[in-house]
Amino acid sequence: MLDAKFNVGDVVRMKKAHPCGSFEWEITRTGMDFGLKCRGCGHFVMIARPKFIKAVKAVVSAADQ
Repeated sequence: MLDAKFNVGDVVRMKKAHPCGSFEWEITRTGMDFGLKCRGCGHFVMIARPKFIKAVKAVVSAADQ
């Protein structure tokens, strides 16, 4: 996933589940940090780019550009 391009609106699958049980997150912000919104419970988190890239397993759906 190192060379993947991530855009606002993309839905990604993470390696570990959120405590609510969901693996899917929607990207709400990109840059040095990523803003992510849980697709299960709506919880919002900010995560550093290196940690995000390491934690992403796959892009579930890409945003319509």
